[in-house]
Amino acid sequence: MSETPAQTRSAKRSLFALLADLPRLFGDLVREEIDQLKNEVVGKIKHAGIGIGLFAAAAFFAFFAVAVLVAAAVLGIAEALPAWLAALIVAVALLVITGILAGIGVAQLKRGVPPTPTRTILSVKKDVDAVRGIGKREKP
Repeated sequence: MSETPAQTRSAKRSLFALLADLPRLFGDLVREEIDQLKNEVVGKIKHAGIGIGLFAAAAFFAFFAVAVLVAAAVLGIAEALPAWLAALIVAVALLVITGILAGIGVAQLKRGVPPTPTRTILSVKKDVDAVRGIGKREKP
């Protein structure tokens, strides 16, 4: 079955319409990739900041733990048992808090470092492959 001249013009018009849409589609794709890049980098930097803050809190408590341990040693030498034992219990509690904060800080730093936008890079590679005709573009 052969096409009529009206069908051929309609097909050409739709092809021209598709070609006219390419700059807009490409601009939308670039804007979406930039937004994804910003969101990913901000998220990783946020986790790194939380981790650094928790390390600072851990250092704060470690400082007081060392001070209490020194006080416990002094009190242990100066007195027989009750005062230094109480100071030692406080020091152990502070060290436990320090360990917990340091562990959480390490976990947060691992989530935020390195702050490279790995998902965005992978998405851009898929887009380039789709434009080249190598693979299909899938929505995330």
